[in-house]
Amino acid sequence: MTAAPHISRATGDGRREANAATVLRTVLDHGPVARRTIAQLCGLSPAAVSRQCTDLVRLGLVRELPGLVESRGVGRPQIPIDLNTGTAGEHGTAGPVAGGIHIGVPVSTFGLMDLRGRLLARRHLSHGGPAAGDLPRRVADGMREFLDDSVRGRPLLGVGAALGGWVDPGLGTAVRHDALGWHHRPLAAELARGLGGTEVRIDNHARAIAQSEILFGRPAARRSLVHLFVGNVVDAALGIAGVVHQGPGSGAGDVAHLPVPDSTTPCPCGRTGCLEATVSNTAIALTAAGLGIVPEPDAFLVVDAAAAGDRRADRLLRRRARAVGRAVALLLDVLNPDLVVVTEHSSLLNPAYLEEIRGAAIGLSHVCGDPERIVSPHAGTAALPVAAGTILLNPLFRSPLTTIER
Repeated sequence: MTAAPHISRATGDGRREANAATVLRTVLDHGPVARRTIAQLCGLSPAAVSRQCTDLVRLGLVRELPGLVESRGVGRPQIPIDLNTGTAGEHGTAGPVAGGIHIGVPVSTFGLMDLRGRLLARRHLSHGGPAAGDLPRRVADGMREFLDDSVRGRPLLGVGAALGGWVDPGLGTAVRHDALGWHHRPLAAELARGLGGTEVRIDNHARAIAQSEILFGRPAARRSLVHLFVGNVVDAALGIAGVVHQGPGSGAGDVAHLPVPDSTTPCPCGRTGCLEATVSNTAIALTAAGLGIVPEPDAFLVVDAAAAGDRRADRLLRRRARAVGRAVALLLDVLNPDLVVVTEHSSLLNPAYLEEIRGAAIGLSHVCGDPERIVSPHAGTAALPVAAGTILLNPLFRSPLTTIER
């Protein structure tokens, strides 16, 4: 692993930081782009844009692309700039990268991504059956090996880690993850120690995917979105005007006990029809195993069976998709976001299941008649490692000078 360079920054009243963030975000959205075009797009003066570009080039966050110069006949040709996503030898210094970890119940996923949120490498770690107390060490060991194999001399900004349940990113704590038996666990500090002091930030995976959509996904996500995550854990996130809501104690997003219309599935809480008990991977896997569709309770085997033509598996997944759609209808009616993003494994692989979700949601919603407002994550099956890396990259795009200095 190669640490990101430490570069000192002049003090100021915050305008320099805000201007740097504005320029960096404009380059993210429009690059490669000339400096004068950046000024036109973001409203800063050409002189301010030039100063910020100089800083950002020096920090290694953007790069000049002389090979793309287009002269328009009058004045000096403008050299376009873009985010520095290159390797060593491509237009100067190598671009920085961010690591991402999604800590799942049976499997964790490691990823490495560039400043555009593009996944450069990925690896899975099966937990087998380690005690929950041992899992952070195993994850850190696996991530360290992955980074040693994948970073290849590029500046490493740090690592983001996403997981289900109640996560407090400010404290770096897994407040409650019932499936792993974690309560008030200082997960960020544990992972950082296991990674030799590398900066680690953590957050809930539903919020992380929502932030990934805002930063790298569809423009509508920046206005408002709801993200619904359906896995072994079922939770949600709300984003308004580019900010993902956390609420007091970072407890926002717990929708496990949201009632699903027409569901009579019993829930451990004592009620029936709760969302997680109805649609989680655990629920679908146990149902499929009980029906003899798969040899063991594994939701991914159910998806594989449906893809291989098993009609019973297909019916089960369609039934789940319709239940998810009914929950989406409730979220649409309460919040009416511009976009609903649904992360659910079968619909990531087969658009037919997304259509089932859309059909059920639109059929029940009283405020939304447009199925195109219900989408899968922009990163597809890479959504989780990309979202984990976004936990680290989002502060960079908000405060690039401070973030690099730290």
